[in-house]
Amino acid sequence: MTQPPTTQPRNWAGNYTYHAASWHRPRGVEELQALVARAGRVKVSGTRHSFNAVADTTGAMLSLEHLNRVVGLDTERATVTVEGGVRYGELGRFLHARGYALPNLASLPHISVAGACATATHGSGSRLGTLATSVRALDVVTADGKLVSLSHERHGEAFGGMVVGLGGLGVVTGLTLEVIPTYQVRQDLYEGLTLEQAEAHLGEIMSAAGSVSLFTDWASGRFHQVWLKRRVAEGDSHEPGPEWFGATLAPEDRHPIPGIPAVNCTPQMGVPGPWHERLPHFRLEYTPSSGEELQSEYFVPREHGPAALRALHEIGDRLAPLLQVSEVRTVAADELWMSPCFGQDSVAVHFTWRPDERAVRDLLPTLEARLAPFGVRPHWGKVFTLSPADLRASYPRLPDFRDLLAAYDPQGKFRNAFLETYIFGE
Repeated sequence: MTQPPTTQPRNWAGNYTYHAASWHRPRGVEELQALVARAGRVKVSGTRHSFNAVADTTGAMLSLEHLNRVVGLDTERATVTVEGGVRYGELGRFLHARGYALPNLASLPHISVAGACATATHGSGSRLGTLATSVRALDVVTADGKLVSLSHERHGEAFGGMVVGLGGLGVVTGLTLEVIPTYQVRQDLYEGLTLEQAEAHLGEIMSAAGSVSLFTDWASGRFHQVWLKRRVAEGDSHEPGPEWFGATLAPEDRHPIPGIPAVNCTPQMGVPGPWHERLPHFRLEYTPSSGEELQSEYFVPREHGPAALRALHEIGDRLAPLLQVSEVRTVAADELWMSPCFGQDSVAVHFTWRPDERAVRDLLPTLEARLAPFGVRPHWGKVFTLSPADLRASYPRLPDFRDLLAAYDPQGKFRNAFLETYIFGE
């Protein structure tokens, strides 16, 4: 199914307009293979939740919205196989109904599995890696239209360069993920954690539950909310105390952005529920916001977390006027070559900006300079202004990744301006 671009679509936030010459919605893998084989340049749009040009093309844009099935659950191998267009919210419901789960989820259940893994998107958890760390195998349509299977069993160490592929190897039509037994989670919220407490006890705070998020505006000297997502077993008697590191227990459900009703958020107040209805911050059945926002995110090694918090607080008066909210999370180290968490346990600092891209881009060099001494890496799918040279220097396996892309796509069918700048540029 092909759609000529009368008016070019935009991303979810509306800040980026795509440049594709044509849009296609194949209804099956064979149709997709034929489209790829005859195209000059190709990319996949996913759920369009990137805030930059990482998924753009001047050629053919493919949507996998019709390739959205859960293919099968292998209980012996503890894996699930899905098509590339499946969203995490639907996969969560499928798995939980059959007694299985994923270790973690991102704050939004609306994003696609393929897109999230290709960009190393993540949730929170000092012992939990990015969502891509659950991937055990990929089905990819390569530049010649052939369908190939990639896995650690077949490709060894090179598989670490394939999972977070930034769309450069080909079109990911299927993924096999490791699963675990299903579990229940409760969310408890505290309010008013001071920056001093966070700096002094960051490791203890961020490991106090399976998933922990801190929310702030960087100007107040405190985190207005702390979200603790804790696994609970039947008969678990845990009850949070009224105070915790000087913060106080929230009296009702909260939205991360102060003043916004919490109706779109997943249930809080310690009410246990299925993992897929608690680990995300927002409910699948609601759009979390109008999309009128920009997002940036930066990763630093965990040992530099307290100093990074202090550095950001020192420019809080410049950050706050452009912020809707900022979130601090932790992510475990991985061996995925292009993951921002490659080789290092990380603190991730996320910024949800007001929709003023010019002002945000003017501010980002100052923010990035503050984080530069800590070896900062940006999220691939969000707004950043780090130089290509600085970004490339922060990824020790980038030369190997470049060779991998050249081997699978020697003519550059899946390259775009973003990859040419940040991966292949000199």
